Amino acid sequence: MDAANVGRPDAGQVGDHPSLSDRDREILEFERHWWKYAGAKETAVREKFDMSSTRYYQVLNALIDRPEALEADPLLVRRLRRLRAARQRQRSARRLGFEV
Repeated sequence: MDAANVGRPDAGQVGDHPSLSDRDREILEFERHWWKYAGAKETAVREKFDMSSTRYYQVLNALIDRPEALEADPLLVRRLRRLRAARQRQRSARRLGFEV
């Protein structure tokens, strides 16, 4: 950070993309290690983030589409994108009567 950026609220930004919030980083960390939590993932989501699993997945899907998330953890974000795309293909195929 140079002297021109000191004290600016967006000083942590890279280019035109704001850096990830603490919650966004926590969500990525949770996705990286969720299997370590006892019980169902939905229960762990509610306890850790105080949100429904539906809302969590909405936030997660928006997060993995952001370039900052890809920069922060490329392997995880690409894996989550691949899994999402595979689920979307399966849903589409079921609706159309195809086997995937």
